[in-house]
Amino acid sequence: MNIEDLRDYCLQKPGATEGFPFGEETLVFKVGGKIFLITGLDDGDRFNVKCDPELAIELRERYTEVQPGYHMNKKMWNTVFMNGALTRKQLLEMIDHSYDLIFQSLPKKTQTEIIGISE
Repeated sequence: MNIEDLRDYCLQKPGATEGFPFGEETLVFKVGGKIFLITGLDDGDRFNVKCDPELAIELRERYTEVQPGYHMNKKMWNTVFMNGALTRKQLLEMIDHSYDLIFQSLPKKTQTEIIGISE
């Protein structure tokens, strides 16, 4: 998976937006105004995603490509390297999990508005 594939996948999520709130080298994807994925454009080989705390630990123990979130709350964020060791399916599952966690944390009204936009 490369940075273009990552961007395309994130933007097809309902209500997903992209921006550069931390500078022109850090691409951020949000849903409902909350971050679900961050990636650096200078590296392009990794991304940060939110994760259930227990699953975050499990993934870090299982895969060397999954590390505590760089510059993030290490309990709930992972940095995931896209160096080919993890399958595309595994990478997409981690992105989906992050998006779903953020989406579910949004107020019901916001969720309904987002779903209405994407239908």
